[in-house]
Amino acid sequence: MARRQSFNPYVEAIACLFITVVFGQSLFFKFTNAPETQFIFGTLDKWAAGFLVAGLFDPGGIFSAKVIGSGELVASILLFASVVIGQRTLRVLGALLAFCIITGALFFHLFTPLGVVIQGDGGLLFSLACGVWLCAGFLIVRNFGTVKALAFRLLPGRG
Repeated sequence: MARRQSFNPYVEAIACLFITVVFGQSLFFKFTNAPETQFIFGTLDKWAAGFLVAGLFDPGGIFSAKVIGSGELVASILLFASVVIGQRTLRVLGALLAFCIITGALFFHLFTPLGVVIQGDGGLLFSLACGVWLCAGFLIVRNFGTVKALAFRLLPGRG
C-alpha cells in the first residue's frame, strides 16, 4: 500500500522559494555594505567587543556581512536548484544551511542590543527571519529521511 502524502508537493517548493527570495533580497545590502548592514553588523560588533571579541562582525571578521551573505547565497542556490531539478539532497543541504544561518540571526535579534525592531522597520527583518526559520525547519522535518541518510553517510567508517 502506497504511503499517502499529507502535503501538496508544491508546499515544499513554496518554502524553498520563500527562503530563496528572503535571502536573495538581502544580498544587495550585505555585499554593498549598505547603511542598514553597517548599522546591524556595527551594533553586533560593539556587543561582541564587550566579550573581548571585537572585530567578529567587522568587514574582515569571521561573521562579516559578506561571509553571512555568502552562506545565504549558497543556501539559496541549493534550495532553488532543488526546486528546478527536484533533488532532495540539495534541498536538505540548503535547508540545513539556511536553518543554521537564520538561527544565528534570530539569536542576535533576541539576545543582543540589536533587538527585534531595526531602525524603525516595525520588526520586518525579524518577521522575515522567523518565516525563514519555520520554512527551513519544515523542510528539514519533511525530508528527515534524507537528513538521516546524509548523516549516516558522513559518520566515520560508513562511507
